[in-house]
Amino acid sequence: MTDAFVINYIDKKISESKDINCIVYTYYELKIKNNLNDDEIQRFLEINKDYFENKGYNVYFTGARFTYKNSSMMVQNNQFMIAVKEDI
Repeated sequence: MTDAFVINYIDKKISESKDINCIVYTYYELKIKNNLNDDEIQRFLEINKDYFENKGYNVYFTGARFTYKNSSMMVQNNQFMIAVKEDI
C-alpha cells in the first residue's frame, strides 16, 4: 500500500459520500474489501487522520464518543474511524 493509494482512496471516499461532513471507515471496507493487513490499516488511518484534521475535521477512532448534528454518537466496534466536520 502506497501513500498515493491512500490519497486516491480519500478522494474517492469523499466524492462517493452521502455526507461529506461525516466520513466513516469500517472494518469490512479496509480489512476485507481492500485486504489490508494490520500495519497497513494503521498507516492508512494515520494518513487519513492527518488529512482530515488539516481540512478542519475532528477525527475519532473505535470506541470514542462524540457529538454530531446535536446527536451523541460513538464509533462502533465495526468502525475504525469517523471524521466529522460541523457546519459553521
